[in-house]
Amino acid sequence: MAKNTILVTGGAGYIGSHVVKQLGARGERIIILDNLSTGFRESILSGELIEGDTGDMGLVSQILKEYDVRAVLHFAAHIVVPESVADPMKYYRNNTCNTRNLLECCARANVERFIFSSTAAVYGIPEETLIAEEMPVQPINPYGNSKLMSEWMLKDLAAASKLKYTILRYFNVAGADPEGQIGQSTPEATHLIKVACEVVTGKREKIAIFGTDYSTPDGTCIRDYIHVNDLANAHLKALDYLQQGGKSTILNCGYGHGYSVREVLDAVQRVSGVSLKIEESPRRAGDPPALTADSSKIRKQLGWEPHHNDLDFIVSTALQWERKLAARRP
Repeated sequence: MAKNTILVTGGAGYIGSHVVKQLGARGERIIILDNLSTGFRESILSGELIEGDTGDMGLVSQILKEYDVRAVLHFAAHIVVPESVADPMKYYRNNTCNTRNLLECCARANVERFIFSSTAAVYGIPEETLIAEEMPVQPINPYGNSKLMSEWMLKDLAAASKLKYTILRYFNVAGADPEGQIGQSTPEATHLIKVACEVVTGKREKIAIFGTDYSTPDGTCIRDYIHVNDLANAHLKALDYLQQGGKSTILNCGYGHGYSVREVLDAVQRVSGVSLKIEESPRRAGDPPALTADSSKIRKQLGWEPHHNDLDFIVSTALQWERKLAARRP
């Protein structure tokens, strides 16, 4: 069996599939483990799919041994914040307990490198709007808690073994593969740009702005939107960094600047040429006024530089994908 295989958990999902495509383009040997609960078989453009759960220790151990896996990229997780509040045990079971089982299997198999898909939700509601990795972590919902617990387990395991890790804390991921092969297909998605594009294509009737009285220039929340291809590239850079002997690290994934909800919706209307039906609604509990990533560390440590740092481009790729999905609808 081939050496130095990479295991990608959740590789049939939105972000994982974009990473798999980029890994495949450079000739890596890839095994994807996904239960297809939210992922799509047709999103996998490279590698071999094994259908199953990351919490299945027997299956995971078999894969790690049979394919001589040296690196794991772990994406498999639930990610909807309101759902995590309504059903916290679902999130601790899938995000935390399954990660714990995966890590134990990795320890037994002497896996050397681990890239973990984390989130800016671990910061909670920070006092600063530009967030550095050293800032306090204080999640305000079970989703953020479940990811932070996984970070702690990973750090503790690395301290007790030869495992090296990179934890990537995502900000707001958006857009789709510029070649139009893959994109975000999640039903009932909650991401702003995705939802706005669904309104453009007629899948939804309207879009809501939650809160118009924040202490921001136009009163709406500001977020740091990163194109999914730039985020995927960060994973490849992180993998190379560890392969070259880099020390375990935690890195923010964002551009270092943000756009308000109104600015995003203006961009969707500008790119699409369609006027959106916009409804102003009260604030949602726990939404900070502004969240932007201090991205200086990832740029310096990995030599990562974004290629799609342009809101209109992000929107255009998301819209291209949404129109492709719309064409498939009955």
